[in-house]
Amino acid sequence: MDKVFESAAAALEGVVADGQTIGIGGFGLCGIPEALILALRDSGVQNLTCVSNNAGVDGFGLGMLLNTRQIKKMIASYVGENKEFERQYLSGELELEFNPQGTLAERLRAGGAGIPAFFTPAGVGTLVAEGKEEREFNGKRYILETAIVPDVSLVKAQKADRSGNLVFSKTARNFNPNVAAAGKITIVEVEEVVEIGELDADEIHLSGIFVHRIVVNSNPEKRIEQRTVRQA
Repeated sequence: MDKVFESAAAALEGVVADGQTIGIGGFGLCGIPEALILALRDSGVQNLTCVSNNAGVDGFGLGMLLNTRQIKKMIASYVGENKEFERQYLSGELELEFNPQGTLAERLRAGGAGIPAFFTPAGVGTLVAEGKEEREFNGKRYILETAIVPDVSLVKAQKADRSGNLVFSKTARNFNPNVAAAGKITIVEVEEVVEIGELDADEIHLSGIFVHRIVVNSNPEKRIEQRTVRQA
């Protein structure tokens, strides 16, 4: 089955809608689906709950959706480097659900694995634990966290075949496989598409069974958040 669409806008058409929960792959600006985020902004959908490790930066990545007020709530683990996010949150315009980074990754992994909830020690005794079930196992306290299953997941991979088998590039893999597996519908932005059978089975990082649509962005911008150089 050929899952490749002609553009990011075409890949989102008929899939995204107001009020959805959208999972976004990436870590900082590394491995984010740039073209899909831009197309999501241009689609005009509103009142989104976005699940992502972070919220982009001002004017780029998810920062674009904050500028257009399309995000109602963020489920994230880090939201620094984004003044508009800070302004909206402090003024009460934006809801925020903080997660320890490992907890967020595991909530997405659990969603993809069909596990509805799990116990973790991360956050015990902190604000993270408020309102959550707590139990003791082998003398240690744990809190119950629920899985996350986004209505739509937008992820970035380096390469795909036409049936959706994915290969990620080094650290750009980050949250992308978990976000992809968790989504009810998963749309993937890739730099290259090859024919079915061209990928060696041992190099495939995520099976095409999790992927519904593919779009090619052969020249992504790939911004760097902070560049630090040593003094000469």
